[in-house]
Amino acid sequence: MKIGIISDTHNVLRNDVLEELQTCDYILHAGDIMKEEILEKLKKTAPLIVVKGNNDYLMLNEEEYFTLAGYRFYMVHQIGEKKDVDFYIYGHSHRYECYIQNGVQYLNPGSCGRKRFSLPLTYIILILNPNGYEIIQKDVQ
Repeated sequence: MKIGIISDTHNVLRNDVLEELQTCDYILHAGDIMKEEILEKLKKTAPLIVVKGNNDYLMLNEEEYFTLAGYRFYMVHQIGEKKDVDFYIYGHSHRYECYIQNGVQYLNPGSCGRKRFSLPLTYIILILNPNGYEIIQKDVQ
């Protein structure tokens, strides 16, 4: 299973990111979409799971628990208390992060929307299979 993980698009959905997302089985968006049009475009691209960011006025849940390919996920915009899951997805900082703590894989895809300060534009492709997973950091030009 191929999953595209994005966050902090802030009204911007870049063509190269959208092309990659079209090859995904699911899209996870960790908040700060802002425009309904971006949300609708993502929904037409692949099955979408999304949470509300601090800049969103859309009617979205602030957190989501779900299972994909037997893995347990938790997604929220701003990292908070620890959860008993396999993957903890978050955004907000616009900074890519990928680490394991107490058996939980933490992933912040960074931002693939508007450039912020000197931070690079990034997102994640997550490949899930019965024998494990692969995390691919993608850079946006």
